[in-house]
Amino acid sequence: MDYGFVPQRVEEIRARVARACARSGRDPAAVRLVAVTKTATPDVLPALLAAGIRDVAENRWQMARDKLAHPAAPSFEWHFIGTLQTNKVKYVVPRFAWVHSLDRPELARALSEEAVRRGALVNVLVQVNISGETQKHGVAPEEAEDLVRLARDLPGLAVRGLMTMAPMVDEPEDVRYVFTGLRALRDDLKSRLGLEAFDELSMGMSDDFEVAVEEGATMIRIGRRLVNP
Repeated sequence: MDYGFVPQRVEEIRARVARACARSGRDPAAVRLVAVTKTATPDVLPALLAAGIRDVAENRWQMARDKLAHPAAPSFEWHFIGTLQTNKVKYVVPRFAWVHSLDRPELARALSEEAVRRGALVNVLVQVNISGETQKHGVAPEEAEDLVRLARDLPGLAVRGLMTMAPMVDEPEDVRYVFTGLRALRDDLKSRLGLEAFDELSMGMSDDFEVAVEEGATMIRIGRRLVNP
C-alpha cells in the first residue's frame, strides 16, 4: 500500500498539537506523538520514519510481529498499548520499550520476571479506568496507588506514569474530565510516593487528542487519523 499521505497527516496533527499547547501554555516538544499502526501494513514504517515519527505502538503481539521484522523497525521505539496476557510477556519484553497497559499485579510480576531474565528494563504505565466504563480495562483510580507501589518495587520495571482511554463521544469536550482526572491522580501519586520519574500521561487518541494535550498529555496515541487512507 502507498502511504505517501502520511507526512501531510503528521504535519497536520503536529500543527493541531501546537495550537492546543499554545492554548494551555505548554511546549509542543513535551508531547510525544505515538503512531498506532495496528490497522496498517508494515509498509507504513518507512513513511512514518520519513515523516519524523520515532514512536510506534501496537495493541496485539500477533499484529506486531510482521512490523517488528521489517528493516525499518529498529529505528523506532516500540510501545505496547493493548491488553497484555501474561503468556505473551516473553514476546513483548525483548521488543517493546514501553508497556502502557499495566492493569494488574500478576502482569507486573510477569513483566518483572521476564525483564530480569533478559537483563532488560521495561518502562511501564499503569492503566487507570477513570471513566468507570465496565468494558474498559484498567484499575479504578482508588486502586492505582497499590499497583504503582508494586511496580515501583519490582526489579526490571521503571514505572513512568499513567495511561487511560476516554469514552467514545461526539464532543471531545465531554471527556475532558477523564484527562483532568488522570493528571490529578498522577500529580497526587508522584507527590505522595516521592516518585522522581513519574511524569508520563498517555492519553488522547484520534478524536480527542487536542483536549488531552490541553490537560497535560505527554503521549498521544494516534492511529486512524494518521495511517488510514
